[in-house]
Amino acid sequence: MDTARLAALVAATLTTGLMAGLFFAFDVSVMPALKRSDDRTLISVMQRVNTSIINGWFMLAFLGALLFTALALALHLPAGEHAAVPPLSGALLAYVLALAVTGRVNIPLNNALEAAGPAERIADPAAVRRAFETKWVPANRWRTALCTAALGCQSWALWASAAHSL
Repeated sequence: MDTARLAALVAATLTTGLMAGLFFAFDVSVMPALKRSDDRTLISVMQRVNTSIINGWFMLAFLGALLFTALALALHLPAGEHAAVPPLSGALLAYVLALAVTGRVNIPLNNALEAAGPAERIADPAAVRRAFETKWVPANRWRTALCTAALGCQSWALWASAAHSL
């Protein structure tokens, strides 16, 4: 297999795996832990998470998953390795849908939570929490499922590419 195709596919798989793992960690640990906390704690912690997560490592995985998957697909199209094209197309679609959920649901909810101001000054923290948590948690589950599906498709593409090279 061509080195560039393999490198792009491995990078796509790794970055998508990181994103699937991040979203999964929120589903199975962070949000269940915060569910057991008081309203102001959830608001304060999520405000801090939303601020601290925007960093170079996160952006490398978040945008890298999209860019590396698109690059892997583009490199496989003319190479005659068509066995990897369907799963890479599926991976790209699933990740784009995860980005759409992020952009249409999670980011606006994160922004609304930030706009609510410091948790200790919010007049009705239960209402702010409810408006955030009841939509953010299910949307994150969708992101987890979509990124996991993309990861599965990329794993299939790796297998198909390796099988083609034998």
